[in-house]
Amino acid sequence: MNIGLKIKELRMKNNLTLEELAIRSELTKGFLSQLERNLTSPSIATLDDILEVLGTNLSDFFKEDKNNKFIFREEDYYINEKDGATTKFIVPNAQKNDMEPILLTLAPNSESQVVEPHDGEEFGYVLEGVVELTNGGRKDIMHKGETFYLNGRHTHYLKNTGDHKAEILWIISPPNF
Repeated sequence: MNIGLKIKELRMKNNLTLEELAIRSELTKGFLSQLERNLTSPSIATLDDILEVLGTNLSDFFKEDKNNKFIFREEDYYINEKDGATTKFIVPNAQKNDMEPILLTLAPNSESQVVEPHDGEEFGYVLEGVVELTNGGRKDIMHKGETFYLNGRHTHYLKNTGDHKAEILWIISPPNF
């Protein structure tokens, strides 16, 4: 484990400068700089003091992330097929993340699930075909290579209006699919 890097990441996540962390942990800025660059090692007591300032503890700091996988292959995908719509959840267990991407394939005249109003944003990219985006009372036709970016304030869904399959990369934040 790269202790220095992990401390730096926690410091940055907490929006603290080296100087602010030094003041709050009653350590020198120079010592913390060396620690973050792995040029020195802290005692357990010193590390415990630093982690307290950073809002964590020794147990959580050293706990290995069991799901540190960040590359996903087709064998990792979860696939749901229903009424001419195939949804590939291309990042497993995305509910724990800030966004959830899916790969949606729609047969002609089929529709995606209806997404109810939510606090969040969505992005979509039409990889293949022609789709109609219904967002609230508005309907727009989109072709291959076109994108949408919307907030989740209105009920919305996609419909394949073409004669061939349509494929869309659709990302929602926070996860909601």
